Order: sequence, then C-alpha cells, then structure tokens
Amino acid sequence: MVFSSVVFLFRFFPLFFLLYYLVPERLKNVILFLGSLIFYAWGEPVYVLLMLFSTVVDYIHGRLLEKLQGKKTARLVLLSSIIINLGVLGFFKYADFLIRTVNAGFGTDFPLFALGLPIGISFYTFQTMSYTIDVYRGQARVQKNLLDFGVYVAMFPQLIAGPIVKYRDVEQSLHHRQITLQDISEGLKRFCVGLAKKVLLANNIGELWNFVSGMNLQRVSTLTAWLGILAFGFQIYFDFSGYSDMAIGLGRMLGFRFPENFNYPYISASVTEFWRRWHISLGSWFREYVYFPMGGSRKGLPRQLFNILIVWMLTGIWHGAGWNFLLWGLWFAFALMLEKIFLGKLLVWLPRGIGICYTLLVAMVGWVLFALETPAGIWGYGKAMFGMAQSLVDRQGIYLGRQYLVLFLIGAIACTPLPHRFTEYLKKTRTGFHIALYRFGEKFIPAALLLLSVAGIVDASYNPFLYFRF
Repeated sequence: MVFSSVVFLFRFFPLFFLLYYLVPERLKNVILFLGSLIFYAWGEPVYVLLMLFSTVVDYIHGRLLEKLQGKKTARLVLLSSIIINLGVLGFFKYADFLIRTVNAGFGTDFPLFALGLPIGISFYTFQTMSYTIDVYRGQARVQKNLLDFGVYVAMFPQLIAGPIVKYRDVEQSLHHRQITLQDISEGLKRFCVGLAKKVLLANNIGELWNFVSGMNLQRVSTLTAWLGILAFGFQIYFDFSGYSDMAIGLGRMLGFRFPENFNYPYISASVTEFWRRWHISLGSWFREYVYFPMGGSRKGLPRQLFNILIVWMLTGIWHGAGWNFLLWGLWFAFALMLEKIFLGKLLVWLPRGIGICYTLLVAMVGWVLFALETPAGIWGYGKAMFGMAQSLVDRQGIYLGRQYLVLFLIGAIACTPLPHRFTEYLKKTRTGFHIALYRFGEKFIPAALLLLSVAGIVDASYNPFLYFRF
C-alpha cells in the first residue's frame, strides 16, 4: 500500500487510526501489528510470510543470545543470525543478477528464478540484524514478547522505506507510550508536508527526468542533460525525504519518535557533510555496524581509506543488484577518500559556496550512475553533460527550462532550511502581525497542501516511491 494513494488516505488511514485510538493501551500493539500486516499484504501477500520468518528468526536468536550472554557460543548464535538474514536478502535481491552475470560471462544458460523483490526487505532486514547485534553487545535488552518484537519489525509507517530504526530507540515506546493531541497535530502536519513533497514536487519534476532519460542520447544537448539530472536530483530527494516525513509523522501519531532521515543535504559544502545529511539512518547503520567494527579511523589513514572503500561498496550493493549501483558506491568512496587525504582540509579554507557547488557536481554525477543501468547509457549521458554532445544549447533545452522554471525554483527553495527558518522567525517574533501570520500558516498551509496533494493523487496513476525497489 502506498501512502500517496486513495486507498491509504481514505480507507486504511481513517479506519486504522479510529480503531487504534479507541482500543485500550494493552491492545494497541495488537491493532498496530495486524494493521501493519494488512498494509504490507495489500501489495505483496506472499512476502508477508518472509517478513514473519525474519521476525521469528531474530526473536529466537535474541532469546538465545540472552541465555548465552558472556559465553563463546553467543558469537556463533550472532553469526547464525547474520548469515540467515544476509542469505535471505542476498537470495531474493541478487540471485537473478548473479545468474545473468554468469550466463553472460561463460555463455551458459542457467535458468533464472524470476523472483520479485520483496518490498522493504533491505530495510527490515537491517532493522532485525541491528537488534541481534545490539543484544549481543549488551546495548539492548532482549524482547521476550513476540508480538511486541513483531510490532518493531512490521510497523507500517517505516516498514517499506525507513527510516531504519534501531530497537533500542523504540524499546520503551513498544511497552508504554502516551499520545497527546499535540502529537497527533504535529504528526498530521508532518505527514501533509511529506505528502506534498511526493505528489506536488517529486512526481511533477520527475516527469522531466522521465522525458529526458527516454530520449536518444545522441540528440541530448548539454543544457537538456543538466536539466534532466537536476530534475532527478530533486525527484529522488523530495520522493525519499517526503516518505521519511510521512513515516515520522505517522509514527508520532502512533506514539513513537523515529529518527530524522534527512537534513537539507543539498546545502552541504563537502561530500562528507552530504552523507551526514542524506539517508541518515542508513549511514548511521553502516558506521555503527560495519565501519567502526573494522577500525574506523583509529588505525591510521591507509586503513581508514580501506574501510571507506568497503563500506561504500556495500552501500552501493545494498541499493540494488546492478553494476551501476556498485559504480555509484565506488564513485562516492573515491570522493570521500580524496577528502580524507587532502581535499577536506582545502574545502574548509574555501568559501562555502564553492564547497556547495563542488558537492552538487559530485552528487549529480553520482545520480547519473544511480539512475541509468547500462554502461552505454551512463557514458552517453555523461558525454552530453560535459559538453561532448552535438550541441551545448538547443531549442528543446530552452523550452524545457522555461516549462519547468517555476518548479525548479520552488524545489531549490524547498530543499533548503529557508522555509523552516522563516517559520521559526515568525514564531519567535513577538509582534501581533507575525504571530497572526504564523498561526494562520500553521493551520492553513498543511490543509492546503493536503487538498492539493489529494487532487494530484486522484488525477494520477499508481506512483510508488523510488526507494520501494531497494
């Protein structure tokens, strides 16, 4: 089920929350678990069993780790959990790709599995793995109630595309949570903002990327190529951050506080800063469970560079079964390693605007690798971007620039902290006019965004989030 759909907004959402608020606290986890299963099964009923399998596996491993705490066999139990989780994830996500690669390389004809990718498997697998690792480390208490653990894994707001929530961050809320009217109000406003990001910005500017990426690359001018990749950069940001906003808003309405997943990444003055602001929960996961255990930066620069390389190869592979994702990971690994060697120190001394331009350039090249699957497509698009196309500017590029100018301007402002800072300025200013304007906007803007988004949804066809395929 998609948040930006009529079914969710007008059927699931009102019925679920009405029932959730009416039942006593001891039954809220039951309603949340059953509602989450319905939410997931709406699109993929078969793969509910796979999610339940992962839930039971890591619940059992957690109980075993509690009994074996301090013993050498505990490490074997943890290893068993990791192997099962990564084995399931690897089979469903990479089996067909590996078979195609072997067939192409050796001229063989092994049959493909023709498996669909279970939605959200990369996200909930990382969540359940973090639980067993934290229990093994003594950083989280074991969950003895299978239903409560199932709620943690299957909770529908962040089940499909994050944020990746660590068990210790919601442990207390799983047992007891208070929901105030302010929580419901703030959660609804956050949901409306996220919905608008997806429907009004991501979907509309994504049409430009779909048009440009579908063109014959030999006919794409440099201007058109840059308009296209900038459109994709806006699309993936508003699509994914919009989903995160909706997930965080829905979580707050349920009584949970999920971690922030984005912090205005396009104003970053270095690639290092960019990845502290983009998909924060995934970066945090890799740092805590891969980078730091490998030694982080504690064992000298050569080892740190090696650790960065490994982490970013894994980050690329996590996103999908394709050589382009591996190249995407290696591209950012290369940029981050350069910053660790010398570039980071240089960027500190340069004006911040230069750092932002450099970071955006690296990010846009990265999005080409991310969005285009074939080497020929990546090479052809890169040539067009950097002036090796038939023309630098053409009529079509000028036309597209004019058509999408307003949307680009809105997107450029919306991906900065300016709207938030203006809101905070109105909120803190004590004059009557500013307070009145703030209160009017606080009530009117979310409602207007919701109405406009609903109008866009009714007119549109099925529009899943980009990160559903990861």
